[in-house]
Amino acid sequence: MHRAALLTCLLTVSMMNQVSGLETITGKYGDTIEIPCNKSHVEENNLSFVKWKYDKDGNILVKNLNQNVSISNDVNYKNRVSIKKDFSLVITQVTMADRRTFTCIVVGQSDLLEYPVQLAIYKVPSQPQITNLTTAMAIGKPTALARCRTEGANPAASIKWFKNKTPLETDGAAIKITTNVDVDDKTQLSTATSTLEYTAVKGDIDAKFTCQVQHVHSANMDSSPLVFTVNYPTENVSLQAVPQGPYKEGDNVTLKCTADGNPPPTSYNFYINGEKKTVNSNMYTLTSVTRANTGEYKCSLVDNEGIADSVPITVEYLDVVLSTTGKIVKKLGESFEMTIDVKASGAAQTSWKKGNTKLNSLPKFDKLTYSDSGMYECIVSMTGLKETRTFQLVVEGSPVIKNLIKQRGEGMTKVLKCAAEGFPKPTVQWSVNGTNAAESVYEHGKVTYSITIIPKGNLTVSCMVSNVLGSDIKSINVSALVEDVTMDKQADQKDEYSDQTPLAVGIVVGLMVAVLAIGLAYWLYMKKYRQGSWKTGEKEDGSAEESKKLEENQSQKADV
Repeated sequence: MHRAALLTCLLTVSMMNQVSGLETITGKYGDTIEIPCNKSHVEENNLSFVKWKYDKDGNILVKNLNQNVSISNDVNYKNRVSIKKDFSLVITQVTMADRRTFTCIVVGQSDLLEYPVQLAIYKVPSQPQITNLTTAMAIGKPTALARCRTEGANPAASIKWFKNKTPLETDGAAIKITTNVDVDDKTQLSTATSTLEYTAVKGDIDAKFTCQVQHVHSANMDSSPLVFTVNYPTENVSLQAVPQGPYKEGDNVTLKCTADGNPPPTSYNFYINGEKKTVNSNMYTLTSVTRANTGEYKCSLVDNEGIADSVPITVEYLDVVLSTTGKIVKKLGESFEMTIDVKASGAAQTSWKKGNTKLNSLPKFDKLTYSDSGMYECIVSMTGLKETRTFQLVVEGSPVIKNLIKQRGEGMTKVLKCAAEGFPKPTVQWSVNGTNAAESVYEHGKVTYSITIIPKGNLTVSCMVSNVLGSDIKSINVSALVEDVTMDKQADQKDEYSDQTPLAVGIVVGLMVAVLAIGLAYWLYMKKYRQGSWKTGEKEDGSAEESKKLEENQSQKADV
C-alpha cells in the first residue's frame, strides 16, 4: 500500500511537470499533421501499451505491444487517424475543430506517463477581392472608393491601403478606413473587409490605389491597381490655332478650345469677327481664309464667359502683277522695260532670271537685240509664300546679210559663206547649185549658211535670205583662175573687217559717178566743137581717129 501510494504521488508530480511545459504544434488547414509522443522518444522496455486521447475524455486509439492498433468509434477521428512505429499520432485533413490538446499516455509495468501536445491550425487568407468599386471622385468631396475583402483565414488577416505604393492611414479628414473581421461559426475561419473613403485633390489624377492583405503565415498579397477619374471644375481655358502658322490665303485654320476641368465642357462659345457662335464641340474651323480673316479670335465657357482665352491670327498674302505677261513681241532696236507691282503682308524679296541665268535687275532695254529674246522669270518670296511670274520676249527683225565671203576648199572647190541676222529664222537661197550645203546653229538671231561649188569660169554668186518680215541679197564674184586663190586669201582677211564693206562700196560708187560726170562733160564739149567746125568750114584734124580713142577710153572707165 505504501508503495502504491508513492507511485501515485510520482505520477501526479510527473503530470504536473508535463502540463506546465505543454508542447504546441502548428499545422496548416487541410494538411496531414503528425503529433509526436514524448517528442518521439518512447522506450519499449517494460512497455505495456500506448493510448492517445484528446481533451479529457476523448479516446482516439490504443496500441498494445505486439498487437494491432485499436481505433475508437469517435466520429471526429475514426476515419482520419493512424499511429506510427514511434507511436506518433497522424491526423489527416485537419480543420479548425482539431485545435485542441492531444495526450499520449505511455503505460509500463510499473509506471504511467502522459505527454500532452497542443495543436494549433492556421489557414492562409484568400487573394484580395475588390467590391463596391466607384469610378470617379470629386475634388474636395469624400468618396467611398472601394471595399477590399479577404476570407478563410486563421488567424484573421489584416488589410492595408496604399496610394502610389505609399501606405494610407485614417487621418480623420481626407482619409477614412473602416475595417471589420467576422468569424464563421461553422468553419471558425475569419473574413476581413476594409472600406476606403477618400477626399481627392487635383494631384490624384492618374494615382494608383491598391489594397494589400497581410498574414503571418503568407507573403503580402496586393490587389490590382485602381485608377479613378478625378472630377474638378474648369478654372482656365486655352485657345490655339491648328495647324500653327504662318497662314496663307486659301488655308483652313481650326480653332481648338481646351478646358482644364474634368470632365471637360461639351460646348463652347467662339467669337468670330466679333460674333458669338455656340457650338457643341471644342473646335471651330475657318475655311479658305483670306487677308480679311486677320484678327483676334476668342473662346469661352458657355456658362461662364469670364473664363476665356484668345489668339491672334494673321493671314499672309503676296500679290504680284507684271506690266505685261505672256508672249511679248518687239522689233529689233526698240526699247522695252518690264515693271512689277508687289503687294504683300510683309517684306518681300524679288529676283529675276532669264532661262537659268540670274539677272541683277528687272529687264530694261534701251535698244533690243536678238540676244535679248528668251523666257524671263520673276520670283517674289516672303516668309511662307512664294510667287512666280513669267513672260516670253521675242525680238523680231527682217533678215540682214552681215557678211558674204569665199574660201578656198579642197582642189578647185570654193566654199561660200553667207552670215545673216533676223527673226524668225531666215531661210537661204543661192543663185547657183552647190554641194555640202550646211548651216550653223541658229542662236541670238544669227545663222551662217554655206555651200561648196566648183566654178567653171568667172561668175557672180548671189545669197538671198528671207523671212516673213522681209529679205536681203548680196552677190560675190567667184573665179576659176589660179590667181583667184590670192584674192581668196584677201577675202579671208576681209572677214575680219566685214563691217567696213558698206563704206568701201559707197566710195567705189562715188568714184564711178564722178568719172561718168567727167566723161559726159567731155562728150558735150566735143559735140559742140564739131558743130562749130562745120559752121566755119574748117577741117577737123584727126577727127575720126580721136573719136575712136575717146570711145575706147570711156569704155575702159565704165569697166572700172
